Amino acid sequence: MYLILRNIIRFLVVLLFQVLVMDNVMINGYLIPYIYLLFILLMPFETPVWAQLLSGFLLGMSMDLFTGTAGLHTAATVLAAFVRAHLLKLLAPRDGYEPETFPRIHYYGLLWFLKYTFIIVLIHHLALFYLEVFQLKEFLSTLVRVVASSILSTVTIVLSQYFVFRK
Repeated sequence: MYLILRNIIRFLVVLLFQVLVMDNVMINGYLIPYIYLLFILLMPFETPVWAQLLSGFLLGMSMDLFTGTAGLHTAATVLAAFVRAHLLKLLAPRDGYEPETFPRIHYYGLLWFLKYTFIIVLIHHLALFYLEVFQLKEFLSTLVRVVASSILSTVTIVLSQYFVFRK
């Protein structure tokens, strides 16, 4: 019960921090660090896939309600939640994940967390930005935006691990 309550609080804190703070941080006019993906990234390993997808849907829908982007965040966040389940299997240590651990830097190291985070953030941003533009005319400029925003979001998420989610 404690874990469910903690995740509900994390959901609300991450969402409000994204909407109230991070959405107002704009670099070069179009780079916004999307830290709300932390909720999906830090879900326990034992979370069933249906719960991950439902959480991704609720998180994306909440972002869409706050930002007025009809379904863009929902689609991208559900895709990120779907990919997470498969990516965790690919990145699993030889002996599997230790019981009662979470996908965090202090459990599995910086390199593991960087790969895990960057891949999910990149997939999320690819879906989000290409759905937003919805044309191939600006393919290269959108790709630059995707990569730059993915790096910015990943760095922000990794830094949060050191400042907020300490051991």
